[in-house]
Amino acid sequence: MNILLIGSGGREHALAWKIAGSPLLTKLWCAPGNAGIAKEAECVSLDVTDHAGVIAFCQANKVDLVVVGPETPLAAGIVDDVEAAGIKIFGPRKLAAQLEGSKGFTKDLCAEYGIPTGAYCRFDNAPEALAYVREHGAPIVVKADGLAAGKGVVVAKTLAEAEDAVRMMFEGGFGVAGTEVVIEEFLEGREVSFFALCDGQTAIPLASAQDHKRVFDHDQGPNTGGMGAYSPTPFVTPEIHDQIMSRIILPTIDGMNARGTPFKGILYAGLMLTAQGPKLFEYNVRFGDPECQVLMLRMMSDLVPAMLAACDGQLKNFDLRWFPDAAVTVVMAAKGYPGDYAKGSVIEGLDAAAKVEGVEIFHAGTVAKDGAILANGGRVLNICASGKTVTEAQARAYQAVDLIQWPDGFCRRDIAWQALAQEKAGG
Repeated sequence: MNILLIGSGGREHALAWKIAGSPLLTKLWCAPGNAGIAKEAECVSLDVTDHAGVIAFCQANKVDLVVVGPETPLAAGIVDDVEAAGIKIFGPRKLAAQLEGSKGFTKDLCAEYGIPTGAYCRFDNAPEALAYVREHGAPIVVKADGLAAGKGVVVAKTLAEAEDAVRMMFEGGFGVAGTEVVIEEFLEGREVSFFALCDGQTAIPLASAQDHKRVFDHDQGPNTGGMGAYSPTPFVTPEIHDQIMSRIILPTIDGMNARGTPFKGILYAGLMLTAQGPKLFEYNVRFGDPECQVLMLRMMSDLVPAMLAACDGQLKNFDLRWFPDAAVTVVMAAKGYPGDYAKGSVIEGLDAAAKVEGVEIFHAGTVAKDGAILANGGRVLNICASGKTVTEAQARAYQAVDLIQWPDGFCRRDIAWQALAQEKAGG
């Protein structure tokens, strides 16, 4: 098969690496890709916002399957347009992608189909939103309704923080994403990520994973796109797994189908394990980044037939197999991230780091120039490792990190600390 992968981050490098290992693959392209992806695929400088251009490339190169990595092209309707041209594409159509593209859309779906989530209200102006937060007090969560690159959420600990967040969003702090704001109940509990592969009618769970959103050790500092992840998480027990599937994932798939907007692709639930059971606080409509990286390391099955089955509505007879080993990924980011950071610094030692047992290095924001690898983004590298336990996987990942010479980069040193505490306790 000829496959075109869309995206340029660490998630897409992990997908390219996994797709490249499929015996079904003839040729893999990635648009636009990065320096690491270039080892697995031919990188092409397609403008992915130009759907006609993407379709023309697919037709000229006899592309059999398009795989969309990030959320922005999905929200822009690339699946609808490529499908209309008779080309198979993995991901949800535009109306289904609203599960990520509009926080209010998802909350309304939850209300309609009895899916457990926090209480909420939607606002299109600041005075009413401010009155609501003053009535309900803090802690409270303020969200830009639209896509804001994973950063459009403020968990306000004080009333002043909540008021500042409301004003910032309505004053254009997140551009058009903040023209409508969702304010919702603060959920107490442990946060987990849950992924399901969907074909419009059937959903099959992927392995559990957990990411770390805060930029610094001990979960300090601002939220980021994700500073690391591990799989499996000990907190998704078989009982909780079944509750998530029966109360949240399956009612969502059924509800979307009933509305005439069936969901195909990867459904990624951000969940809080509360005293009342799992509750949904957000949906994403694609693989998480960096959770995808640990999932690809642990996936024993060939990913390509799984994606084809999702496209073709054939998941009811499908099964995914997983390696029992644990996996950990540590994100190396440019100093200053998630704020302002410099591009163009040289990264050395990657070959030595990649030789550590069980280690795979996925590039997120890199570019190759004159034989050197340069930083070209905020999140730059994903140092991933597998091991018999989370403790072993984490030790291997940091052994590799310590072999990388990049003075302008940094990482958290405590990725997977929750699971390590469980392992030490024998839990």
